Amino acid sequence: MINRDTFKLSIIIPCFNEKNTIETISKKVIQSLKSYEYLNYEILIIDDYSKDGTIEVLKKLNKEEKINVYFHENNLGKGAAIQTALKYTTGDIIIIQDADLEYDPFDYNKLLLPFFEANADVVYGSRFLGGGKYIRVHFFWHYLANKILTFICNLFINLNLTDMETGYKVFRSSALKSISLKEKTFSFEPEVTIKLSKKKYKFFEVPITYNGRSYEEGKKIGLKDAFIALKTIILYSLKN
Repeated sequence: MINRDTFKLSIIIPCFNEKNTIETISKKVIQSLKSYEYLNYEILIIDDYSKDGTIEVLKKLNKEEKINVYFHENNLGKGAAIQTALKYTTGDIIIIQDADLEYDPFDYNKLLLPFFEANADVVYGSRFLGGGKYIRVHFFWHYLANKILTFICNLFINLNLTDMETGYKVFRSSALKSISLKEKTFSFEPEVTIKLSKKKYKFFEVPITYNGRSYEEGKKIGLKDAFIALKTIILYSLKN
């Protein structure tokens, strides 16, 4: 069981072309942690070769206490950014936080609770359980693709997840570092789920708030990513 009074939290923020949101989300993360009195933390921001002015914002943030920024020299993808961050994390629990404003850091308390009370290894924030403050309603085809991918993943790994593709994934550090991650893009989501489930780690889900962006607002994931995710599910499910 992780002790809530002594644990250290690592927040990984993969970032690509998010000059309008990266500073805001960083401040929200810090504000949320202070409100919960989780003061032993580190924020690792990995810039994935941004070209929109994000780097200039990050150079300022890099001077802030508890924030460390790392820069890729090529655009490699979300999974690659997480792999880079894992080389430097020192926390007992790791949270993946998207750099946009779709996911609310004030849900951290719910996401962390199973580690303190139920000896969790993995906690996913589900957009489909109900019980968050609100869920922005749009993109039926995204919803359907998420449901189909989650269903197929569940078939292979014998879990009953409601939201495998969620951006809010939280891990006991020792669990996440026990597997070798290969996927460099959004296919990180099914890869990490399958590899951790095969090791029989304890999964939990909690309801979260979700304010999904439109493509006009900067959303990046698309239909081709769904097919890549499907391929990834099949690939890692069949591997020993």
